[in-house]
Amino acid sequence: MHDFLDLLGIKAPVLVAGLSGGILRALSRHRYKLREMVASPVCGALAAAYLTLPVVSYFKATGLPIPNPSDDTTTLAAAFLIGVSAMWISDIVFEMVVRRFKPRQSE
Repeated sequence: MHDFLDLLGIKAPVLVAGLSGGILRALSRHRYKLREMVASPVCGALAAAYLTLPVVSYFKATGLPIPNPSDDTTTLAAAFLIGVSAMWISDIVFEMVVRRFKPRQSE
């Protein structure tokens, strides 16, 4: 599995951190829907897998204050936060899609 993730350019610890952020976000919702319980962690994991390293590199390049940029803990914390943030964005997008394609009830 590790070789497959390396082939895709994904670091396994970053993927797990993003998935954990997605699971936390999915479990923190008051109303549970199957699509949210499945899609949210997947979106969080994918967002973290592909956005974490560019975000951390951007923070380093711009000189924004981040704790010990060479430490893996900083990268994994960023992956977790990106995973949680991706959940909020995916929730908004899913609601917009459902509202757009949901048949309207006529009165």
